[in-house]
Amino acid sequence: MSALPSPAAPVAGGPAAPPPVGTPAAVTNPLRPLHLVVVRSPGPPVQDPRVPVALVRPGRPSRPAPPPGPRPRLDDPARGAGSEPDFGPSLTRRTDLPDASAAGRRVVTLVLEAFAGRRPMTQLQPVVTPALFAALSSGRRPRWCTDGTAALLVTSVRACEPVDGVAEVSAVARRAGRAHAVAARLEGIDGRWRCTALQVG
Repeated sequence: MSALPSPAAPVAGGPAAPPPVGTPAAVTNPLRPLHLVVVRSPGPPVQDPRVPVALVRPGRPSRPAPPPGPRPRLDDPARGAGSEPDFGPSLTRRTDLPDASAAGRRVVTLVLEAFAGRRPMTQLQPVVTPALFAALSSGRRPRWCTDGTAALLVTSVRACEPVDGVAEVSAVARRAGRAHAVAARLEGIDGRWRCTALQVG
């Protein structure tokens, strides 16, 4: 007794059996070419290409550029090969800083008291940059600061902020009946004001 052929197997001498229901055409006919159909966006374009782009609107001031962020110190010889870059001090915006006039008064007072010998120069390190601290430590001091024992008073402190995170401070220091002008530049660094330049008259 011979076995009956399965429905999916072709009969000898007859046509091939139809594919099962639900089989994709690509499977049954792998040589069928594929067609790419581009579907257009249903919405209008974001901007008309015929209209020029207005970078600055007439009559309106342009928004100032944000201050630059930290820069990696790639020239540090202490870093080993393949290590992550060491980022230096980062600038701070005005909204994250205290009052510039009060900070300027404190900086000027500390510097003049250090010049007069009433406090050590090392106390200036938190309020000035390393470059300015080196200049103040090795430079000459005004004679009116070092001579005499009269009281030193800082008055008329004014601050002007031309750029976000930068303040220019002018003050008047009085000692022994004479007035002397002091100017300082403060910059927001690492969340606090630090003096980057100082001039004592």
